[in-house]
Amino acid sequence: MAGRHSLPEVDLSCPICCDIFRDPVVLKCSHSFCDPCLKRYWNQGSQSRDCPLCRTQSVDEPVASLTLKNLCEAYAQESDCLEDTAGELYCDPGEMCPLHGERLKLFCVPDKQPICVVCHTSRKHKQHDCCPVSEAIIDVKEKLKSAVSSLQEKKNAFDKMKLSYEDTVAYIQVQAQFVERRTREEFEKLHSFLDAEEEARMEALRGEEEQKRRALMEKIEEINRNITSVSESIRGLEEEIALEGISVLHKCKRTLERVNSPIEDPVMDPGALLDVAKYLGSLNFQVWEKMHKKVKFTPVTLDPNTAAPWLVLSDDLTSVRDSDEKQKLPDNPERFDPDTGVLGSESFASGKHAWDVNVGDNTAWVVGVAKESVQRKEKVSSVLKNGYLSVYFYHKMYFAGTSPLTRLNLKRNPQRIRVLLDCDKGRVCFYDPHDNTHIYTFKHAITERVFPYFWVGCQQCPLTVEPLEVSVKAVEYF
Repeated sequence: MAGRHSLPEVDLSCPICCDIFRDPVVLKCSHSFCDPCLKRYWNQGSQSRDCPLCRTQSVDEPVASLTLKNLCEAYAQESDCLEDTAGELYCDPGEMCPLHGERLKLFCVPDKQPICVVCHTSRKHKQHDCCPVSEAIIDVKEKLKSAVSSLQEKKNAFDKMKLSYEDTVAYIQVQAQFVERRTREEFEKLHSFLDAEEEARMEALRGEEEQKRRALMEKIEEINRNITSVSESIRGLEEEIALEGISVLHKCKRTLERVNSPIEDPVMDPGALLDVAKYLGSLNFQVWEKMHKKVKFTPVTLDPNTAAPWLVLSDDLTSVRDSDEKQKLPDNPERFDPDTGVLGSESFASGKHAWDVNVGDNTAWVVGVAKESVQRKEKVSSVLKNGYLSVYFYHKMYFAGTSPLTRLNLKRNPQRIRVLLDCDKGRVCFYDPHDNTHIYTFKHAITERVFPYFWVGCQQCPLTVEPLEVSVKAVEYF
């Protein structure tokens, strides 16, 4: 230490690089430099080899200064020792107890804070469990790693959900295009019907107009002939009146007979005008009444947002069949997956409702109603305890969806199944509409909303909701 303080650092520094000498050499002018620094200085300057400080020319080669080199090495060793000692003595303020000025060597588990040895014996922490700070750091890092892992899982979940939302946005566009296309097709049918009906009425109007115009023109021609005949008679009479003498008497008998011959007075026949009331009377109602024969009404519309990805629905949402290919559809909460089910779009909580389902030659089906709370993201048995009131056809056998299943013995294989839902009485009845044969009745209180339910496991024959007959008529007072 005495050597360090007796020789300042500036005396051990090279005037060129300002660092501690490396391989020091001395010139005849007694100035010292690092050997590499001096050579670099001479190489960069002129050909004369002068001292960088006093500009004295040096002819001889620089001489290595062993004494100065030893001093520099000793100084470097002392500096390293001082830095190590200072590192040991220095303590970050955050590692010191603000109350006692001691190192924070313990960690209070209940209070979740580092403390010093004095704090451990204090009244505040005396009865608390403590552990060394090093152990606490390991434990905290483990918890932080666990938190990072948990947050990473959440991030992955958010990434997955983001992707799902992006897919849903794209699918909404597909849905909008489908709805637009189907809407335009249906309105095109209505427009075609209205255009055809309009043209038919215009054609009928033109036909009646032409028929009655032709009839009146024939009448006008007949009247013209009568006018000509009468005019000729008038002219003959006027000529005879102009005669003189007895000749008038000779011609008068024949002339009067010709004049007195009966000629009917011109009278317009009834119904000569167009039947305007026939064309304009309740025109909208007449077209509406005729249109209803062209329009189909189904009491249940399938909800494509609930259909399992394997199911294929018809464009008019009235029939459904199974398939081998899983469609890429959004995994929204309403959708059945993996079970191959689909619900009707409208739910019921009161009143009476009925619909017929054409099952045809379908080899695996379930028809009935399902509660709004049924599980849709797991494969469950469609029985009463799981929220379904349905009848089954599977493995060429019929069942009622009780718990356990009830085997049904039917005399014939029904082609259609009629579902009668009475929410107020808590009944779901099934019939064969061919001969109104009763199949099964569930007596179960409807305590939540229920949906028409369809399950299908056949690809060849779809399940189809049958349209109802509709009528348009005016209200009668008697």
